[in-house]
Amino acid sequence: MPPMNHSYRYARVLTIAGSDSGGGAGIQADLKTFAALGCYGTSAITALTAQNTVGVQGIHAVPAEFLKAQIQSVLDDIGVDAVKIGMLHAPGIVEVVAWAIDHYQLTNVVLDPVMVATSGDRLIASETVQVLVHELFPRVSVITPNLDEAALLLGRDIPNADALDIAAQDLLAMGARAVLLKGGHLAGDEVVDLLADASGPLQRLASRRIASRNVHGTGCTLSSAIAAHLALGHGLSEAVSLARAFILEAIAQGADVTTGQGHGPLNHGFAPVPLHRITKPPSTVNT
Repeated sequence: MPPMNHSYRYARVLTIAGSDSGGGAGIQADLKTFAALGCYGTSAITALTAQNTVGVQGIHAVPAEFLKAQIQSVLDDIGVDAVKIGMLHAPGIVEVVAWAIDHYQLTNVVLDPVMVATSGDRLIASETVQVLVHELFPRVSVITPNLDEAALLLGRDIPNADALDIAAQDLLAMGARAVLLKGGHLAGDEVVDLLADASGPLQRLASRRIASRNVHGTGCTLSSAIAAHLALGHGLSEAVSLARAFILEAIAQGADVTTGQGHGPLNHGFAPVPLHRITKPPSTVNT
């Protein structure tokens, strides 16, 4: 039998995040999103959660040295085209991720600063916030806070859509290269998000609000979809637009389904696509 011609590889996305035992958020949502968008997903787990649709019942931290081992195992062998970062609960965990970005010269890195679950449960230690800002904001491509997370970072509420502009600029001033500030928690029939970076004008992204109880994991899914589209070769603005279109449809397609007794998941698999194959340059292994 002639040898196989291994001239392709998949578009690869690594999620560094917490596990959601209920399957709606965290690495479970991330991996579902990567697969739905045609990317090969890998994971490095930062924490285990006992979690379902009504809340978080417990968090079991992964030691920083074991998180480092997971990242090394993936990147030394499989490689990566984009990275999504989610729940980082302790300073040592943040420092490992910063080391990995520098050591492996990672690009296309999306940071979802997960601090508060949909249920209202806080998921990050207070002392971790400043380490996250100092170590990761300057190193990642974009941060994707919701209004609760932005308020925690800025130390003030963001009461309406008119306040999004200044809030986004203030987050850039904290060291972020680009910010997707998500306005979904504001009241009204329209959802307004704001994409800002230091090199261009603010982009206002508006869409009709979809009535659904099943919104658990929306932030994880959106940041994962952005990372997937970056891995597929899109620029940041286009990746954000495509990711928003994906999540809006995932919400709509899952709105009439009951999963559990609380906030159910999105329908990540409403229209999955085959894994995207990329032609490998000659004489490469993991690039």
